[in-house]
Amino acid sequence: MINRTYPALVAIVLAGLASPAFADQNDGDYNGPYIAVSGGLATHDNHGNDAIVFDTNRDGTFDNTVLTAAGANAFSPGFCNGSSILPDQVTTPCTRDHDAAEYAVRLGYDARYGNIVMGVMVEGAKSDATDSTTAFSTTPASYSFTRGIDYAISARARLGFAPGHRGLMYVTGGPSYAKINHSFATTNTANSFTPVNADKMVLGWQAGGGAEVVLGGGFTLGMEYLYNRYHDDKYYVAIGNGTAGPTNPFVLAGGVNAAPQDVRYDFHSFRAVLGFRF
Repeated sequence: MINRTYPALVAIVLAGLASPAFADQNDGDYNGPYIAVSGGLATHDNHGNDAIVFDTNRDGTFDNTVLTAAGANAFSPGFCNGSSILPDQVTTPCTRDHDAAEYAVRLGYDARYGNIVMGVMVEGAKSDATDSTTAFSTTPASYSFTRGIDYAISARARLGFAPGHRGLMYVTGGPSYAKINHSFATTNTANSFTPVNADKMVLGWQAGGGAEVVLGGGFTLGMEYLYNRYHDDKYYVAIGNGTAGPTNPFVLAGGVNAAPQDVRYDFHSFRAVLGFRF
């Protein structure tokens, strides 16, 4: 539904920006406070080189190889971008990252100087999209790490061009503070697995742009794109002996910490924005 609605919204907004019939309206000066809600789609790039990294001496550096009793790489079957609930990568390919709906509400203030609009906004957003990475061991077993934005609080500036009173085109960007939810799933029932620093707040930033048109009566309708990036390096899973035998690779290592290799969590937001100017 979102994939059909967004192109239609683009057409409406662009038609409004180009229409001279509303060029002399005075209720769209983009000057003063406003409130807006938005909804849309959060998407991931589905990188093909995602991996899980290991810290076998627990010194805080994830640069080690987990070895079998024979000295071979215990994770030689490799990794995949996505999640899997079965142990065999060959017969059970990973699912793709989950693109899903995103919602937000913002408060902002604009000041207009001729055709130039400068403004600031504070926004709260929530996303249902998730990003996953899975490792496969020679046991065989799978180990899936999943993360997603629970909520984010962002402050952005925006700089726009408003050739008339009806339309505005702008760029925007600023810092963001987000709570990232993490989850872990494995088919390994022998070892113990303890999440550490899950669901922590992390810093990031957003940048993008958009366009909006005045509908009349103080209401505006717009489209917006944002690139989101957060530094997610706090979460890992501590793997213990559990009931595993002495030749288990994690037991041989004396315990292992595991984490996603990519500490940069980034995704794209495509939004429709409905605003009201006071």
